[in-house]
Amino acid sequence: MATQFMAYFNGEWIPADECKVSIADRGFTLGDGVFEVDRTFNGKIFDLNGHLDRLFRSLKYVRIDPGLTYQEVADISEEVVRRNWPLVASGGDMTVTQRITRGIGRSVAETGEPTVYIGGAPLDFNRFAHLYDQGCHVVFARTRAYHPDSLDPKVKHQSRMNFVMADLEANDVDHGSWPVLLDLDGNISEGTGFNIWIVKDGVLKSPEDRTMLQGISRKAILELAKNLDIPVQTENIQLYDAYNADEVFISGTSHCMLPVSKLDNRPMEGNMPGPIVSRLISAWSEQVGVDIIGQSRSQVGLE
Repeated sequence: MATQFMAYFNGEWIPADECKVSIADRGFTLGDGVFEVDRTFNGKIFDLNGHLDRLFRSLKYVRIDPGLTYQEVADISEEVVRRNWPLVASGGDMTVTQRITRGIGRSVAETGEPTVYIGGAPLDFNRFAHLYDQGCHVVFARTRAYHPDSLDPKVKHQSRMNFVMADLEANDVDHGSWPVLLDLDGNISEGTGFNIWIVKDGVLKSPEDRTMLQGISRKAILELAKNLDIPVQTENIQLYDAYNADEVFISGTSHCMLPVSKLDNRPMEGNMPGPIVSRLISAWSEQVGVDIIGQSRSQVGLE
């Protein structure tokens, strides 16, 4: 049995730590690439089609031909799980990443073959397992989200220096916090790899998706809310709205949902998680056959 994770890299299956990218690869030199990060529940990739639909929309937008069909990428992604599942801790799960760059070339006219990586890793519960009942801290950074006239945020791309700057700013304000960016008009946009939500008077509210990534977890929550008859609005949300919300939470692939207990060092009132978050995450757990909070806590020794 293999003792380390195996990955698909440019047509070969090799140990993940042997996947080497050229110093001249445009993904390294220019961030010229797109990617997806999925997770499993009980060894099954959650909404693989949703991730791959978004991946191929991103590829089409930036005009990268991966040299693989949609079905081939799907099959390879599922093979990543099959090959590596024996290495996942009992009761745990894993992530699967599809990362595709334009390859090597000084200009887009001179590039050759793309660089294609599809690999996995054990899902790391350490950053968020304790936050389901403590809540995470969010800081709204001064660095703004990309405007769609510059680079459409609906593309999951590797050009993410604004996320890095937002992360630096947030940690200056509140160490270990989760940064959220605003758009150029001052509306709440997205986090650095997650979406943000507010609840007011029983209504679940999400920012409009013009200046943010259309999250797969966001899509799942919208569907869960519909099934639970929770009213939903997508609209422009300002800082005023967030500071006065009854609940605030974030959503992302690894953690699914996390309540927010502080906004810009302002404590949120009420128990963590709040009633709407509790209903949604319970429904999500039932849908995937995994106690999402219980799994996370048990994997880091909190239960």
